[in-house]
Amino acid sequence: MSTDALSFVMPLIVKALPVLHASLGVLLATWTVTFLIRIVLTWYPEVNLKQGFWAFVALPTEFLLSYTRRFIAPIGGVDITPVIWVGLISLCRELVVGQQGILSQILLKSQSLA
Repeated sequence: MSTDALSFVMPLIVKALPVLHASLGVLLATWTVTFLIRIVLTWYPEVNLKQGFWAFVALPTEFLLSYTRRFIAPIGGVDITPVIWVGLISLCRELVVGQQGILSQILLKSQSLA
């Protein structure tokens, strides 16, 4: 397959890159903040995560935390799974949309070619 077959798609991809880069960055940053809130909430076990604002924090995080808790038990009675997910999401964010991330480099290269 020659590169001419894909040449009509390239302008669409180049136009979509900034939007994809920004939205993925915001999504991963928001997810990191929700896991940071979950870390703080581990200090207050009396908080009901099914009521009020806390349901919005628990909904996007609990499925990953419950899955991870099957493999990593609390250490000294402290649930460390939110800390693990903050680290993993921060790493993914840096690798994908950070200064040297994959999408950042592709976006930079596409802007220099234009």
